[in-house]
Amino acid sequence: MPPSEKNKLGLWTSTSLVVGNMIGAGVFLIPAALASYGSISLLGWVFSSVGAFLLAKVFANLSKLLPDVTGGPYAYTHHSLGNFTGFLVAWGYYICIICGIASIAVSFVSALSTFFPVIVQSSLAAISTALIAIWFLTWINTRGIVTSGKVQLLTTILKLVPLILVAVGGLFFIRLANFHPFNLTGNSTFGAITASASFTFYAFVGIECATIPAGSVINPEKTIPRATMLGLLVTTVIYILGSASVMGIIPSHQLQHSVTPYADAAVIMWGPAARYWVSAGMAIAAFGALNGWTLIQGQVPYAIAKDKLFPAVFAKKNKQGVPYVGILVSSVLVSVLMSMNYAKGLVEQFKFLLLLSLLSVLIPYLFSAVAYIIIRIEKVSLKAAGWLSAIVLFILSFSYSLWAIAGTGREAVYLGFLLLMAGIPIYALIIYKNKKDQV
Repeated sequence: MPPSEKNKLGLWTSTSLVVGNMIGAGVFLIPAALASYGSISLLGWVFSSVGAFLLAKVFANLSKLLPDVTGGPYAYTHHSLGNFTGFLVAWGYYICIICGIASIAVSFVSALSTFFPVIVQSSLAAISTALIAIWFLTWINTRGIVTSGKVQLLTTILKLVPLILVAVGGLFFIRLANFHPFNLTGNSTFGAITASASFTFYAFVGIECATIPAGSVINPEKTIPRATMLGLLVTTVIYILGSASVMGIIPSHQLQHSVTPYADAAVIMWGPAARYWVSAGMAIAAFGALNGWTLIQGQVPYAIAKDKLFPAVFAKKNKQGVPYVGILVSSVLVSVLMSMNYAKGLVEQFKFLLLLSLLSVLIPYLFSAVAYIIIRIEKVSLKAAGWLSAIVLFILSFSYSLWAIAGTGREAVYLGFLLLMAGIPIYALIIYKNKKDQV
């Protein structure tokens, strides 16, 4: 391997970044949340995975059109729609990362409570455990992108083991009677599928992660598209098979009240001891997702700062080539956010943080679809083959993103809009400073 590629991510580490950031501890709880819909929610998974495929294809194609740009959704939007729109996308995405990391840390603490019950009994113990995990991974990620990539690959493999065992092994324990009734919502079939698909779509957030550190990826024009599509394939199979197995093993009236559905299914399959290794898988899943998003939280402000739309200090790198300032500042913000809400219970705190991040990540997806068609017009001749499929992909991915935004609900849209608007004064100050420096 050439010296210039030794400090870059390859196919497997890039794929683990996609898989690891999508699969957090929350996936272990999803079957219980879907039980109130009935087995019709499995069709919701299919519908949301189609939407995720459309967006993954958009990001894969964008990485071929602009292979060396760092920043993912921000970089594509900035290139095609200019400074202001690019900044708002980056601002919203950055908010999503901060809130997302905090919510993942809460999930990590919750998973550890199986082994250390004192964590859920003491707010101080909970917040201390979360802060230790956050700052340990902050240190790991300042050691270099290859180091954090190795941690990501290892934790991704470890988290997949219990998921695959339950998802595949559970197929032999399924009772068809547990899939009835098919629709528990009381709504129409289409309405139930739409509701469950809207919920399950958030399990696919992270499909864009391979595009964000593009400047640190080997052969990005080939590696990123492959990692994105491969990562989506792996997670989709695990999500659908896992939900089908758990729903087929545990009756819906019991599953609705389960706080550890994968662990409960594993106990039925292999006995009481199985609960502990599934809980360990949950903890590793959260830890791995925390590591992956910590890597991303340095790359996004770095990309914005390079374009002079964020303070220049965020563009600084350490000896290992890591944009460490963004990682450190982001970890401070995550720590403050968690500390401000430590009085809330773990569940309430998780819901609060999730609400803050919902719309913030969907707006970048929407604008990335727009950026795709604009950049393709710029880079590829209108006479070239493939234009019909490109237009269809744009229309479908844009429409799906709009539908997902509408599905977040009034409160999420309102709060997300306020958070985005809060970035406008910051943008104005940065532009004023840039003009002043040019004088």
